[in-house]
Formats: sequence, structure tokens, C-alpha cells
Amino acid sequence: RRYFRLLPTYESEQDCHTQAMEILQEALKSFNDNLALLTQLSELSLVQGQVISAVMFLKQALKNNQKNSRLWAQLSSACLDYLPEEARCAAIKSYELSGALIENKYYSKLLIALIQNQAKNAMAMVESHAQNYIVAETLFKEILTIFPNFVPALQGLGQQKMQQGAIDEALKLFEKIKKIDLVDGHLSLIRARRFPDNNEVLEKLEHAAKSPSLEGSVKTGILFQLIAVWEQRQNYTKAFAFALEANNASQQFLSYNPKAHRQQSARIRHSFCKALYEHRQDYGINSTIPLYIVGMPRSGTTLVEQILSGHSQIFGAGELNIIPNIIQGLERWERHMGSGRCYPDCVDDLTQAISEELANNILQELQAYAPEARHIIDKLPHNFENIGLIKFLFPHAKIISVRRDPRDIAISNYFTDYQAKHGGMGFAYDLTHIGEQLADHNQMMQHWHQVFPNQILEIHYESLIDRLETSSRELLRYLGIDWEADVLLFNQLQRPIKTASVWQVRQPVYKSSKARWKHYQKFSAPLIQGTNTPIQVDPIEMMSLPEAGFVTKGVAFFHQQKLNEAEMCFQKMLHHNPHHAACLYMLGLVYLHKGYLSDGIEKIEIALQKVPWQHEWQQTLIKAYQNAGMNQKANELQKNKPVLDTEST
Repeated sequence: RRYFRLLPTYESEQDCHTQAMEILQEALKSFNDNLALLTQLSELSLVQGQVISAVMFLKQALKNNQKNSRLWAQLSSACLDYLPEEARCAAIKSYELSGALIENKYYSKLLIALIQNQAKNAMAMVESHAQNYIVAETLFKEILTIFPNFVPALQGLGQQKMQQGAIDEALKLFEKIKKIDLVDGHLSLIRARRFPDNNEVLEKLEHAAKSPSLEGSVKTGILFQLIAVWEQRQNYTKAFAFALEANNASQQFLSYNPKAHRQQSARIRHSFCKALYEHRQDYGINSTIPLYIVGMPRSGTTLVEQILSGHSQIFGAGELNIIPNIIQGLERWERHMGSGRCYPDCVDDLTQAISEELANNILQELQAYAPEARHIIDKLPHNFENIGLIKFLFPHAKIISVRRDPRDIAISNYFTDYQAKHGGMGFAYDLTHIGEQLADHNQMMQHWHQVFPNQILEIHYESLIDRLETSSRELLRYLGIDWEADVLLFNQLQRPIKTASVWQVRQPVYKSSKARWKHYQKFSAPLIQGTNTPIQVDPIEMMSLPEAGFVTKGVAFFHQQKLNEAEMCFQKMLHHNPHHAACLYMLGLVYLHKGYLSDGIEKIEIALQKVPWQHEWQQTLIKAYQNAGMNQKANELQKNKPVLDTEST
């Protein structure tokens, strides 16, 4: 067992994470309830960005350790960014269990207090993540009253203060961390742009960065912070060397595929063409409340949002995943239906009623932030890829596209630690990939300007910082809103910032970020190659439906017992998409109701082969078999439970 504890750590330190996982999982076959193995598998999954796997291992560990408060706190931490509701439930469970601990030979008074504060910290992090800052701060301070040097609480409260703009309070907390843990303290201070001037400290940070750990042979988070230190010292060669090392080390965890991204971009342009909107007029809703700020990451989108949020009639909601969540929902639905289609191909099958329902749901979610606001900002930069869907749902939505010198965008992305193993910024860790992404972005925006002429405002970051008031007036004119001078006081605005720009937007306009790329021009060959390589994609093969809702209309006719009309709708869809499982199933139902048992059974069998997780379809087929006297087949199917489609559910 000692071997299975030590060898995976050694493999990880050698950047052999796959081998480490294999060793642990092999051990798990013999010790399937071993808490140490399961928690180590969870930790190793997390450092690789495999959050769902990490959560799965922790849940497996909890099956036999339901009363382990610390384990519930670990689960809460693992779920925090991607499964916030599960994180909350786990934190509550941890808190409840810790409160029930009784002092005995296994639990000293000090240990109980520590476990209780770990649980309370999990609760505080959940509340802070949900922007319930007052509740979170109360919890953090309760912890620090008992354990003044409890670093997780100092760190959590400090980061919250940064997001709220209370920089001085955050710095005091980070200074305190520095006295307890030199490395963590200095890293927090560097993020707040307080750089160490002691070479001995820098040597310790570099040594910590290159000390092997479960993360691997280097700690990329520290390397990314060292970039900022050496850039501030104007040693640009050393800064870039750290950037290269950090990005190369990060890439082992990434699965970014630039060709797949380029192909998907082409499909988006193909799907959201002028013809779609000509044939789907009066779709969506007329609301102008949603306001979208888009652009390449690090182009200045946060600054634009902060300026506009200073207006009394505009609310900045930050980077919201509402539109990506809609897209994921469409993907799940198509899989559930067994249509064989996915986003963006499936957009032409959305009916007017569905488009209105989706838009109203989005509007309701936005208005929960600020019911009285004239505009509510969704500032998710990569929504530049989703402008077609946004205009499909909100034809009159205002969209601001932020542009910036692409060379500065490239350097800023390359020097930023997005922790892409936990997200979708995989392109940012390779200069060639960044160049390709810049080219894809440029082509995408050209397409949207052609489809929606004079409807998207382009604002340039350089113009914004050179002529702040002039550019701010241009933004408000585009929105049709009267001027308010408070928009110029954006750095004093009391609103939380959770993006990579958390420090910058708390400062007055500064111009040092202009032409930053010149310091790194000698390293730019991969960027130029990626940007200038001709954009080539495979031919787009995509069916196009002449009208939306064949299946929806067919189902409605079926429920009205208009079987001929229903059959016609399903036949029309199958003419365009012969493999649509739900359509085959519904056509089978029509045949069964018409008394054509063999034809109905045949269609439902084909449908169920495509989507075997459909329990209702299985039950229908069993009943059809019984009605046709095919009892053996009915019994065989009854024994075979459908496979659960976790993606659809």
C-alpha cells in the first residue's frame, strides 16, 4: 500500500500523470473502498482539470464515509466553479457534521475546532462565489477570530476584497499570509501588483515553482506570476522565458484542437447566414434590455463594461454563461431526440414559439440582477462566436465589439494564467494557436457585420484610453442613452469584478499596455505564422430545413388524433433527415394507432436502436410486441433495462 501511495506522486512529479492515474486505479481494484486511494485520485484528477472525475472519486469515497466532514468540504471545493449547487449542498453537510462532533479519544477539542472551521470556510467560499459577500465575510471573520493564521480564510477573504475593489484591505490580508507562508503571500501580492524587490525572495519563488509536486515538475501558477515580476523590472527576455516555460508545462493538460475550432467557426458562419433570418422573420422577442459586450479575451471588454456600468440606467452583470448554457441545452436536446444533429446545425429547426421561450427565459434571468435597468450587460468575450444566436433570439439587441491591437491581445493572453485545464481557453497557451484564434475572430466579425450591417458597434481599446470621454459618449449614443459624467469614474465603481482584469479596472486609465508587444517582438514568429496562415476548412455538409418544427407540429397533430396530418409532418422530416430517432418513433406510434402493427414495430425498433436510453419508447415497444403476439421479444426487452443517457439527463 505504501508503494501505491508513493509511486503515483513520483510519476506526477515526472509529468507522467496518465501513468500515475493508471497505478492508482489498478490499486483501486484490490482496495475499492480505500479512502486514501480515492482522495489521491481526486486530487490528481483536479490538477489535470478533470473536475467531474474528481467529484466522482470523492462521492465514491463518501459512500462509506458519510459522516466525514472534511471529505464533504473537499467535495464542496471540487464542485465550486462548475457545480455551485452541489458545492453548497456539500458545504452545508460538512458544516452540519462538524457541529455534531463530540470531544473523545479520537477528536481533541483543537481538532474539532479545526474541522469546524474548515467546514465554515467551505460555506464562506460558496457564499463568496455566489457574491453573497456580507454572509461570506462574516463567516471568514468568525474563522479568523478562532484561528487568526488560517490561510484559506485569509486567502478567501483577501480575494473577495480584491473583487469588491477594497484593495487596501486585501493587501493587509495578503501581507499577513506572507508572514505565515512566504510563497503564497507573495503570490497574492503579485496578483495585486505589489512586487517583491528582494532578489532572495524571487529566488525562493523560482525554487518553489520548480519543486516537483502532484501538479508536475513545475508549478505553472507561480511561473505565471514571475512573468509579471520580471516584466515590471523591464527584463523582458526573462519574463518571456518564464512565459514559455509556464505555457509549455500547461499544455500537457490541454485538449485544444485548433482545426476543430476553425471548422466549428465555419459551421457557425454557414448556419447563421442571411437566408436564415429571411426565412425566420419575427423570431425571438423585441426586448432591448440585453446588452452584449464581446471581443477577444484581453481586448478591453471589462473596461468597456465598467465604463457603461457607471451609468444609472445600465447594470453590468459580468461574464455570464447564459448563452453557452442555451447552446449546451440545445445539444442535449438533439441528443435526447436522436436527431443526429448538433449546434449550430439544429438552429433551423427552432420554431418561433421556442425562440420566444428561450429569449424570455434569458430575459428573466438577466432581469433578476437589476429589474429596473434599461440595459443589463452580459460581458462574455467569446460570445462573439454566438452573435448569430443572440440576434436570432433578440433581433434588436445592442452588441459592442471591442477591438485592440492583435499583437497586444496575443501577449496579454500568453502571459495570463487562465487555468485552461479548468476551462475553455486552451488556445491561449500557444502563440501559433493565439494567432489562429485572432484570424478566426477577425473572419467571424466580418461575417456578422455582413449579416447585421450597422447593428454592431466597434470600439477600439486604444481610442478608448486615448480619448476616454469621446469614446464613452460614442458608446452611449449607440445605446440611445443620455450622457452621465459618472461613467468616467469607472475605477471608483463599487461592483464586484471576477475576471482576469480584477486589478486593472480598479485603476485610472493607464497607457502602459499599449504597444506592449514591442518588448517581445523577437519572439513573435509563431504568432505571425498562426495569424497569416490561410484559413482553410473542410467542405461544410449540412442539411437545411425549409421550415422549422416538423416534429413539433407532428406531435401536436398526434395528440389531437389527426393521424394523417401527423404522419405527413413526420414523413417530411424523415425526407430531410432519414435517421431522426424521435421522428421514427412518432411515425411508429402513428402506425400503431392506425393498426399497422408490423410497420409501427419496425419504426420503433430502429428508433430505439439509435437511442437505447429512452425508457418510454421501450415500454411502447414491449406493449406493441404483446399486442402482436410476439411475447418472447416482449419478455427479452423487458429484461434489458435501457442505458441511462447521463448527458441528456
